[in-house]
Amino acid sequence: MMKNLVTALVAVICVVIGGVVGHMLRGGSGEASAASKVEGEAHGEKEAGGDHAPKEKDKDAHGGEKKAKKDDHGASSSSSGSAYFKFSREFVVPIIQNERVASLVILNINIESDAAMSDKLFSQEPVIRDVVMTTLIEISGDGKTFQSMTSIENYETLRSLILGALQKKFPDMGIKNILILDIARQDL
Repeated sequence: MMKNLVTALVAVICVVIGGVVGHMLRGGSGEASAASKVEGEAHGEKEAGGDHAPKEKDKDAHGGEKKAKKDDHGASSSSSGSAYFKFSREFVVPIIQNERVASLVILNINIESDAAMSDKLFSQEPVIRDVVMTTLIEISGDGKTFQSMTSIENYETLRSLILGALQKKFPDMGIKNILILDIARQDL
């Protein structure tokens, strides 16, 4: 009887401790979280004379004057730079041989585009996925591109065909490059 009581008590204590730790590790909520979000939103928008950006009058440790760099921490360069769009899940491409699925190729693809277009890319993800998947299905039908996955020529062909299809469908999105982060093939 006592053994069961101790076991139940230990289980309850573990659940309570787990809940407290989970609550502490979970993303913040309340005033502290709201304050950090507000600070994070304005963080990149500060001018060179902001709170933590170097001031022209300040001297460095060697007695010389500090000079602001083009890519300083407080600079707002994200609007003219590149942004990377990560799809919510990988692409799974069936490879058909003799009218049956012979293997599956799994690709993790990201898109490099103008930073100003990142919100537009996010809102268009289903259409972008459709264009990429259609292109991948076309490529899988040629019978050779996915056969040699270590061939640089096949890798570059894959990248350029996806990029071309996306730039044709979305000419105003500023899509610059296709990044293939992972590629794997599973023979069935």
